Amino acid sequence: ALGVQGRIKSPTYAVVEPHEAPNLSIWHFDFYRFDDPREWEDAGFRDIFANPGLKVAEWPEKAAALTPPADLAIHIEAMDDTERKVTLHAHTAAGRALLQGL
Repeated sequence: ALGVQGRIKSPTYAVVEPHEAPNLSIWHFDFYRFDDPREWEDAGFRDIFANPGLKVAEWPEKAAALTPPADLAIHIEAMDDTERKVTLHAHTAAGRALLQGL
């Protein structure tokens, strides 16, 4: 939907996976294995979050003390094997603007 070409792979083992869409840099984080705050600085995450673009994070609570506040939180709950409940919460004015645009 954002124009990303090619396959989207999970960053589970790499912590972050970059993607490019027309006029948009996308960074997909998976903080599940994130344990050491030094990783944040060593990997340059501060610089990534300081630059424009879409940042999507799985397990954001594992890095909550280091990440900026989320504009929009997306919670996906499995209802059964085939059904999911998706809830969106806006936490900032930018997040509210995103929701209004849906």
